[in-house]
Amino acid sequence: MTRYRPAYPPEFRRQMIDLVRAGRTPEELSREFEPSAASLVGWVRRAYAEDGTRPDAMTAAEHDELARLRCENRQLRQEQDTLAKATAWLAASPNGRTN
Repeated sequence: MTRYRPAYPPEFRRQMIDLVRAGRTPEELSREFEPSAASLVGWVRRAYAEDGTRPDAMTAAEHDELARLRCENRQLRQEQDTLAKATAWLAASPNGRTN
């Protein structure tokens, strides 16, 4: 059975991010506190992306927009496919009608 742990509070995350930025390693902090080193690294990467100090990473707003655009793109492709099938069906029938 998977163990469930509630999300860490934002204040705690901010403190851990500040400690990593001050020079402590994620491994050191993971031994002292509960979150894993991988979680800490992810928090720090996300913080750098949100601050704009890491321009190659997407911010949360950009990530949300990308997800929305992908969903919209999927829907448009489905509509295009449906219209193409309807056009092919109408073109195959004489005078665009069924008898």
